[in-house]
Amino acid sequence: MTKPRIYIDGQEGTTGLRIRQMLAARQDLELLLVPAEERKNPAVRAEFLTRADLAILCLPDEAAAEALELAGTSRARIIDTSTARRVHSDWIYGLPEISPQQKEAIRQAPRVANCGCYPVSFILALRPLVQAGLIDPQAAYTINAVSGYSGGGRKMIEAYEQAPRPQREANAALPLCLYSLDGAHKHLAEMHQFSLVAKQPLFVPSVAPTYCGMLVSVPLPASHFTGPGTTAQQVWEVWEAYYRDCPFVRPVPPDQNATHLREGKFLDLEGCNFTNRVELYAFGKPDQGLVLVGRLDNLGKGASGNAVQCLNLMLGFEETTGLIA
Repeated sequence: MTKPRIYIDGQEGTTGLRIRQMLAARQDLELLLVPAEERKNPAVRAEFLTRADLAILCLPDEAAAEALELAGTSRARIIDTSTARRVHSDWIYGLPEISPQQKEAIRQAPRVANCGCYPVSFILALRPLVQAGLIDPQAAYTINAVSGYSGGGRKMIEAYEQAPRPQREANAALPLCLYSLDGAHKHLAEMHQFSLVAKQPLFVPSVAPTYCGMLVSVPLPASHFTGPGTTAQQVWEVWEAYYRDCPFVRPVPPDQNATHLREGKFLDLEGCNFTNRVELYAFGKPDQGLVLVGRLDNLGKGASGNAVQCLNLMLGFEETTGLIA
């Protein structure tokens, strides 16, 4: 039986390199690798896009658009990890856990737009609660999130890794900082569309002096719930039922929250690193409101791992193949 041929356009970038590492040891597919000196040659890229059964575009938005033009009428199925096509009607949004129908659509799709890293937790935390009627879709939602610096791509990685490291900050380069404070972050469109909330959320992202990892928190005042006294246990029960058949989504029972906290207090950024897992937590008391938190690897379930999961679905493999839950 012929193995499916996979081409990564952008194999040396942050996302592409992680995907390449994930696929390198697999015996059930053939990885097409462009010689390093030819990886920006349009003619060579076009040739590989034509030869591939499935191509993964790990490129900035404009370069991904160029790759689609180079692909022309190629029969290759495509996973695009850039931002531009995530809410495009001609593309299937690549977050399989949204629904069984979404997973099936990904299996059949010729074109899949891989999800962004920050939206994963927000969508997976809120969408089931909206569908269950537990929270008000008309409410105004706020997201506070922090990512490892690899989420910013090559320039941010270089800035953090080349920064002076004073003795007092032996484990840090640049400090934690906020960004996209103008409300124009590129992930907002998919957050809004696929979470089922009526208004675009207010999103405050930040970057931490660690290579990868991500925490996304959504504070829910009591007024955001449709009924009085909604508890973290009720939220967990909705999540648990919704994601029962989703191997990479782990809702944590509220009575086990403390076991995931360092010193019983701190939820560390890096707890899901190098996995394709997303953990969902609900903290708080009904009279004060709750805080929903998602933890994942921004390069795992937030990028490369999720792309491999979509690849598995599209090619008929078990979705967990080559991935760590």
